[in-house]
Amino acid sequence: MAHENDEYVYDEATGEWRPASELAASAGASQALVRDAAGNVLVDGDSVTLIKDLKVKGANQTLKQGTVIKSIRLTDNIEEIDCRHEAIKGLVLRTEFVRKR
Repeated sequence: MAHENDEYVYDEATGEWRPASELAASAGASQALVRDAAGNVLVDGDSVTLIKDLKVKGANQTLKQGTVIKSIRLTDNIEEIDCRHEAIKGLVLRTEFVRKR
């Protein structure tokens, strides 16, 4: 399927250099779902609850277990979500520490 003038892209999942056209074709078919700690699928706008206390680097603050975070946004990384909290701007949480409400 690769052509001589095809651009190659490094595929981190397989550790191989693959033709860009081949990688783009497979990307649409294998779109990974973002899941919380319990395996529930997360989407933009969901509300989540923290499942453990988290120390926030740089904010000198701890978010307590049970804290509700509203209106999350998904990121390019399936293990991270972008969040807003009244005390902390630019908060990014790992999906392993949240559960969908």
